Amino acid sequence: MKIFIQKYIQWILLLTLVLIWGSSFILMKRTLAFYSNTELGALRISFAGLVLLPFAFSRMKGLSKKEWFWLLIVGLIGNTIPAFLFAKAQTGIDSSLAGILNSTTPLFALIVGLLIYNLKTHWFNFIGIILGFIGAIMIIISKNDGHIDFNLQYSAYVVLATVFYAFNLNIVKYNLKNVKPFSIAIISYSIVFFPVLVYLFSGTEFTNTIQQPGALIALIYPAILGVIGSAIAIVIFNYLVKISGVLFTASVTYLIPIVATIIGVFDGEVIRPIHTLWILLILFGVFLVNKKPKKIYGE
Repeated sequence: MKIFIQKYIQWILLLTLVLIWGSSFILMKRTLAFYSNTELGALRISFAGLVLLPFAFSRMKGLSKKEWFWLLIVGLIGNTIPAFLFAKAQTGIDSSLAGILNSTTPLFALIVGLLIYNLKTHWFNFIGIILGFIGAIMIIISKNDGHIDFNLQYSAYVVLATVFYAFNLNIVKYNLKNVKPFSIAIISYSIVFFPVLVYLFSGTEFTNTIQQPGALIALIYPAILGVIGSAIAIVIFNYLVKISGVLFTASVTYLIPIVATIIGVFDGEVIRPIHTLWILLILFGVFLVNKKPKKIYGE
């Protein structure tokens, strides 16, 4: 019964992340209508840090130097750098291609886990990753009638971000295993908050941009991205990594295209029967990724 409840909680948390991050691409697109990509990245981190900073001081006690080091790394490669990379990518490729490339996160997480952290896995976990990736690609391609605009330079930004996410997943799971999920989110964002805030006001045109018509009201978009899409989502993300695993948490990127498809229905798009097939394939892939073997390689 306890195992069933834990599995139930894992899926609830995963689906919550999917709903939050599935809407992030739209919010980024809305923000970029008023602000530059660097302003978007800085605003997102600043809003997240602003919300989490008040809780930081009580969470800093008892951390080792090694844990401080890894929290800094998480703040950089798990939060800050990917925020800027995705913002930059959104100016050169559409959300569909970004969604496909983002789905490579579980694959990179697996590679990093195997090469560096001696991750134990099984053949059906590999199959689950492949099926989920295929499903994510096909649902996006079918939504766009087979047409995806590809730009190598801007696509590389997303791929680099997913590599950083892959390292971040493993670091949270293995290097910060004794630090609570809430503390990881709070401290990692607090570390980068002030440098990013300084950059926002001194390294971008934010003070001029915000005076443009509609820009002040449009701050609601990066605010939602920062508070919900970053601060709250990262707490959930870190907790999910702790109670499930690297691969299951990474599979959130497979489910994001499903949310995009459902959101499209409210925007007048039609879900075709083939979409249902790809959705089922993704769900089956995620199930296999989360399946625990009775015997694992290396035993």
